[in-house]
Amino acid sequence: MKKNSIWRKLLPRSAFSQTVLLIGSLLLINQLVSYWTVAVYFIKPSYEQINELIARQVKLLFVDEIEIGRQHLTLVDALNAKVRDDGMRVYSQKQARDAGVDNATYYGFWSSEMSEYLGGKAEVRVMQAQHLQVWIRPPQAPSIWIKVTLNSGINEDQLSPLTLYLLVIGALSVIGGWMFARKQNKPLRRLQKAALSVSKGSFPQSLPLEGSTELVEVTNAFNRMASSMKQLEQDRALLMAGISHDLRTPLTRIRLASEMMVEEDEYLKDGIVNDIEDMDAIINQFIAYIRQDQQELVELISINRLLKEVADAETHRDVDIELELGHCPDISIRAVSIKRVITNLVENACRYGNGWIKISSYTTKSSVCFCIEDNGPGIAEDQIETVFQPFTQGDSARGSVGSGLGLAIIKRIVEGHLGKVTLCNRKEGGLRAEVELPTE
Repeated sequence: MKKNSIWRKLLPRSAFSQTVLLIGSLLLINQLVSYWTVAVYFIKPSYEQINELIARQVKLLFVDEIEIGRQHLTLVDALNAKVRDDGMRVYSQKQARDAGVDNATYYGFWSSEMSEYLGGKAEVRVMQAQHLQVWIRPPQAPSIWIKVTLNSGINEDQLSPLTLYLLVIGALSVIGGWMFARKQNKPLRRLQKAALSVSKGSFPQSLPLEGSTELVEVTNAFNRMASSMKQLEQDRALLMAGISHDLRTPLTRIRLASEMMVEEDEYLKDGIVNDIEDMDAIINQFIAYIRQDQQELVELISINRLLKEVADAETHRDVDIELELGHCPDISIRAVSIKRVITNLVENACRYGNGWIKISSYTTKSSVCFCIEDNGPGIAEDQIETVFQPFTQGDSARGSVGSGLGLAIIKRIVEGHLGKVTLCNRKEGGLRAEVELPTE
């Protein structure tokens, strides 16, 4: 199981890298098969032919009897006298060592082939000097070495035309495969960025219809979906803004009328004014929910700075605020929106807690997090998943009042930053709200 998970991590996950890996693997297999085919059916026969020709020359030296006398005092002299090829020479063991036979490379394939041709155990070594030198120790005379110099043919220090050809073809194939995969992946990346923009509430221009037929169809469907969502969002914003505006007009008239009430009706006036203020606050929440602050500029700022500013602004309340801020890097956010998130969470903690709030921050591998904790009654476990829905209020134990848009606004702002907000009850009692914002 552990090995499988390691392999999953090593294998590419994106379509681009998977396509490049597939094309590269197929090309590598093709190159290996081509090289093996050429080596077996073209190069190997050439080597065998050269080996056979050398073996025939060696055999000719031992066909007739070798005379050793005054003219040829040793076997080496006698054999050299019979050599008819300028490229062949016979050496004794000492002479061969002086000539560099110990530096030559032993080849088992050539040795086994030569042994079959000469009818006994032979040894073949090859050395690349100015020309290719083939050293043979024949079974007829194991005490001598025969050197055959090949003036043309094999050169181990240089790339053969076959190897060069295969390398060039392989490189061109890989580059072509990479360009093909990149071209196929470009519309997908554009589609991914556009989808992220839509998830943040920003609707981009219609994407160009490029790529394969399937990609063109997907892009076209995305364009229609984004256009419909944009129109729906505009209609919803216009409707909500119109309702909020129209409600404020009669509220203003009611407030003016209440100001003209006689002193005997002062108790009624106070109640009417409080109701008007509550309704005005609810209308402001409606506007905040539909506005989303998309025009707000993104800036690089410290989350600890925003947490301190909100904590300092709440000093007038009769509540004990505990700060525990860790080292957090600056991140790109809409500062006013995130500050509204912090303010709303702190106000909820002040409203529903019992005089104690803890504000903390920390970092993970890919995000900056902050938490707001209180010591109030908390929220029923079965309601935690639903309190982020618009017009949904928390548990009655926390004294639910208002429009039920506070947490919905918080969630929309955080998700607009590609972050995450979660609620959970503390073991010690109270509620813990955690917000996670990505660093990139």
